[in-house]
Amino acid sequence: MSGKLRVGILGATGMVGQRFISLLENHPWFEVVTVAASPRSAGKTYEEAVGGRWKMDTPMPEAVKNLIVMNVNDVENVASTVDFVFSAVDMSKDEIRAIEEAYARTETPVVSNNSAHRWTPDVPMVIPEINPEHFDVIADQKKRLGTTRGFIAVKPNCSIQSYAPVLTAWKEFEPYEVVVTTYQAISGAGKTFKDWPEMVENIIPYIGGEEEKSEKEPLRIWGKVKDGVIEPATEPKITCQCIRVPVLNGHTAAVFVKFRGTPTKEQLIEKLVSFKGIPQELDLPSAPKQFIRYMEEDNRPQVRLDVDFENGMGISVGRLREDTIYDWKFVGLSHNTVRGAAGGAVLCAETLKAKGLIAAKD
Repeated sequence: MSGKLRVGILGATGMVGQRFISLLENHPWFEVVTVAASPRSAGKTYEEAVGGRWKMDTPMPEAVKNLIVMNVNDVENVASTVDFVFSAVDMSKDEIRAIEEAYARTETPVVSNNSAHRWTPDVPMVIPEINPEHFDVIADQKKRLGTTRGFIAVKPNCSIQSYAPVLTAWKEFEPYEVVVTTYQAISGAGKTFKDWPEMVENIIPYIGGEEEKSEKEPLRIWGKVKDGVIEPATEPKITCQCIRVPVLNGHTAAVFVKFRGTPTKEQLIEKLVSFKGIPQELDLPSAPKQFIRYMEEDNRPQVRLDVDFENGMGISVGRLREDTIYDWKFVGLSHNTVRGAAGGAVLCAETLKAKGLIAAKD
């Protein structure tokens, strides 16, 4: 296995699980050796369990087709086969919290795409370019769990990726009030147009729980580690509407910002294109070389043309202009199942490995 860390995917048959499988094909550090899913899939090969529900544009990797799906509830057995796991299970929040903690207590790190632990005070919720220092709370989490190497880390909601990094890049200008409308792809609900024909030529102005996440999660990302927990920031205040639109992949955000400072357009753009973090400094395998790009054309970014920027791990920004009520406004675009889901989690795992928090089991 050439020294790669052994990875398990919990919830491997769902859309995000499939995205993990796809992204980890030929990964230089990680190798998928175990796939786990619900009891109804257990005992089948991965190819049989997924059947005709493979939703990725690229073919199912040959290396996983014949892996026998394990029962995700068989925690000890699954954990014994891997160095760490990615979690994309489809359960209630209480069930997710319980099963992720159960895996962590087997001394198996859990890097989760789920929302269940995003507000657990000692669980870091990280965009690696923005707040990798939040991984410091893992030491306190391990004390609570009674573990030496097992822990849980999560990535934030897909909807915030197209504007939270932008506002972070502008931090020195002190944004204090933000209005956001997100236009979210159907893959964010784990759907394709084949699964969800009523979304064709349709818009649904409601996504359950999404507006609260979009308003609150950035504040946790911008928070500080204090006494072993994350203390959320109090500004900028964000109000958000989240709308489901007939797009397969790609969340777009239209954003209005008030600043205490008085930045020029040139300053704002320069901060975007020069913004980078630990993933770029360490040249991590999944890190985009250019995290945020600015597009000068009036009609960009567009989902069809721009969603795959930097293999879906980069963010595209355009239409930055002064506003008559707020100070500035812009449009952002991110890939919701790559940067916003599985890819963001893979980058978290790479950062955790680089920090020595994920390593091979003895």
